[in-house]
Amino acid sequence: MMREKRMSDVDEMLLISMDEKGHTIQLSDQGLDVLSPSDPDAFTVPDISEEVKVVEDDESLSTDEKRRKIEDLEREYAEKSEKIHVIHQLVKAHSLYEKDVEYVVEAGDVLIVDEFTGRKMHGRRWSDGLHQAVEAKEGVSVRGETQTLATITIQNYFRMYDKLSGMTGTAETEEAEFHEIYGLEVVVIPTNRPVRRLDHDDVIFQTKREKYAALIEEIERINQEGLPILVGTTSVDVSEILSRMLKRRGLSHEVLNAKQHEREANIVQNAGQTGAITIATNMAGRGTDIKLADACVQCQICGIRSDLAPFGQVTEDPDLSRAEIKERGCEDEPPCGLQILGTERHESRRIDRQLRGRSGRQGDPGASLFFLSLEDDLMRLFMPERVAKIMDRLGVEEGEVITHPWITKSIERAQKRVEMQNFDARKRLLEYDDVMNQQREVIYDLRLYALEVGEDLKGETWEMIEEALRAEIDEYVAPGSAHDEWDLPGLRDRLLIEYLLHNEFLPREGDASADDWADSEVLADAVLDSAHKQYHAKLESFGELWEQVLRFIVLSVLDEKWKDHLYDLDHLRSSIGYRSWGQKDPLIEYKREAYEEFVSLITDIRGSIANRFFKAELQVRQPVRPRSPKITGMTGPGEDAGPGGLGGPASPPQRARGREPAFSAAGVATAAAMDPDLQLDDSGARAALATGQGRQSAAPITAEKAPGRNDPCPCGSGRKYKKCHGRAG
Repeated sequence: MMREKRMSDVDEMLLISMDEKGHTIQLSDQGLDVLSPSDPDAFTVPDISEEVKVVEDDESLSTDEKRRKIEDLEREYAEKSEKIHVIHQLVKAHSLYEKDVEYVVEAGDVLIVDEFTGRKMHGRRWSDGLHQAVEAKEGVSVRGETQTLATITIQNYFRMYDKLSGMTGTAETEEAEFHEIYGLEVVVIPTNRPVRRLDHDDVIFQTKREKYAALIEEIERINQEGLPILVGTTSVDVSEILSRMLKRRGLSHEVLNAKQHEREANIVQNAGQTGAITIATNMAGRGTDIKLADACVQCQICGIRSDLAPFGQVTEDPDLSRAEIKERGCEDEPPCGLQILGTERHESRRIDRQLRGRSGRQGDPGASLFFLSLEDDLMRLFMPERVAKIMDRLGVEEGEVITHPWITKSIERAQKRVEMQNFDARKRLLEYDDVMNQQREVIYDLRLYALEVGEDLKGETWEMIEEALRAEIDEYVAPGSAHDEWDLPGLRDRLLIEYLLHNEFLPREGDASADDWADSEVLADAVLDSAHKQYHAKLESFGELWEQVLRFIVLSVLDEKWKDHLYDLDHLRSSIGYRSWGQKDPLIEYKREAYEEFVSLITDIRGSIANRFFKAELQVRQPVRPRSPKITGMTGPGEDAGPGGLGGPASPPQRARGREPAFSAAGVATAAAMDPDLQLDDSGARAALATGQGRQSAAPITAEKAPGRNDPCPCGSGRKYKKCHGRAG
């Protein structure tokens, strides 16, 4: 429910407050008390900076105790923040996200439905735990949260091109946005043939039930005239509701929504046939060309509005005279062409124009009519209350309809206000993304260096390592500081532990003082010179593979750190709006903090590259050869040489017992040397390996014809082969 001034009296009784315009939700104090009646502080997040400051200033605590206490505070802060966030997302999924409107459930998966196209967006998931909340709501398998690896707005993506142009039938309504964002001018080109479609004024009812009932009556009336009908809906749910209502009337129809997208081509192909009824979401409103059957067009050149052709366009001579057109009432009720019936006005005028544009193409006749109610989202949220007051004042009864050009224009003005709000939101989003776009260019430039071959990669990597080492040196040897303030043993240990850099010229703990160095710059140059030599020595140890190793280290560090940085910026942007409560501009605050985080990111990248480079070890694996089969060809004491031994083919029963064709002892020795885990199950083979016998090549194995099932078994048992070694194993 909307939070309004007149609701202030009941606010205290609400468990949640929901803003449908802003698509946000908030737990009230009463709701928090219901969730945690025994613990009033369960949802009170501590001021982490203030708490940490108190701990750091507590002189009674040792360094280890301070560290442990700060870790406990951070853990408590993270747990409470995560708990509050999860509960908010669950409530948001339950209250604001409707099945078959924002998403559909298919084969145990929650698939997002595009608001503008009506199509399923495979592979797309809501971020920040919202998708998991919807999955929990629907009782399907909850998958892990996805991590953003790269992000860019559509506006910045298009602005990467040197030249931009395009063609669409609905650009005129967004002319200001095209000019402000892309610097593009919109030019209106007249249609090839005059538009003959009749766009009727909207009809408005008080409730959705009345609207749907009138819509079904209109569909039945037009269907009896044999005209094709396209019913446009804003969601999958509404399309299925209308489908059930038409089934009760016994009207044959087709439904085109995100659940039947596989049959889209077949449905659209038949949508222009005589008496066809097609219920569709916005899928059928974008670029769909519905061909009319010959029986649905009575004149080759329709005369509707023939004298209202756009300026500069040649007016075609209609098949019927003006008197015949008036006599047949074509301009009041077109007797042919595709009939468009809309169930609701969309927030964007473009979507409504796209739906209307399915009719009246290339000079074809047609008509469009929208059915609205005061319970529609657009009317309820953005229309002025005077429309409802007028209906009440006029004493409109149930089922009665109101239609007037003024009301249609008022609805269009409401749509313009919504479009302006959406444009402001997109513009604000672009301003936020411009901050990230500058950072994105820096990171991608570094990745390009990583993809380069040769000295550029080597030089760029050393520059990053040098900056990381210089930061370490400045931490232990502050520039311009006195010698007694230097911590050279700490610097020596730090470089050795973190980067495996050996600096024997630096003193150990308890050694001589730092008076041997003139100043901090001389010391830094000596450490960097030593590191540079070890850098080149490390590269030489990689041999010819140094480029691949270097590229792998740089790319892996950049991708890992950039991914974490995007995650941090997402959280920063989601919470930065609260700065406005402190009379601060959230955008300015976001720019400042995003810059600070980016500086930390670059420092972290340099340190990680230096750390991984000096600790990298190259191990070239030998190619894995095929594993040698087990040795069974030679018999040991107490074993018989059956058909699988030398001179006889291996029978299926013997293979089932683990017997394989024989190999020489030399082959066994070679296989054992290549594979230490090789299992030898033949004592004779072990004896041959132990004594070194059998090193000569074995005689070729000659395959003989297998005995028949009723022949004596070659093993000498006296039984038939089928009952001895020939039985199924």
